[in-house]
Amino acid sequence: MTAALTHLGPQGQANMVDVGGKDETTRTAIAEGFVSMRPETLKMILAGNAKKGDVLGTARIAGIMAAKKTHELIPLCHPLLLTKVSVDIEPDPALPGLKIVALARVTGKTGVEMEALTAASVACLTIYDMAKAVDRAMVITGIRLVEKTGGKSGDYKAAGEDGAVA
Repeated sequence: MTAALTHLGPQGQANMVDVGGKDETTRTAIAEGFVSMRPETLKMILAGNAKKGDVLGTARIAGIMAAKKTHELIPLCHPLLLTKVSVDIEPDPALPGLKIVALARVTGKTGVEMEALTAASVACLTIYDMAKAVDRAMVITGIRLVEKTGGKSGDYKAAGEDGAVA
């Protein structure tokens, strides 16, 4: 089964989806991303010794601010009155690096997947920016939608690394 692309008109023209007839429901999306780095860089960030300041705190704020501006960044996204945005950042020594998890929630007529993905992406970019002076080889990977709930299309959970539904 192939789903139709909702942002394209009959002749392929860009189209902002009309959500006027949809029901308002609570919709939540969770996205993640990873920033891999040298172990020394991770240690510096966790110790709070970056020359630019608090890397983790700044990345959280940047992600939240980005979610609120998603409609200004991504063409055809609806402006949303977000009810919650959070950005959690955890060290992952196995990378080594940081795992970023962003949550966006709204009670409205359209989903918040793009807001969660934008928050995770910008938080990752902010980490890179704030630590690039000591580690330009950092790598941003794995930005993806992990979960979404609410709305007509129903719930979604991404498959885990082993292929099982998370």
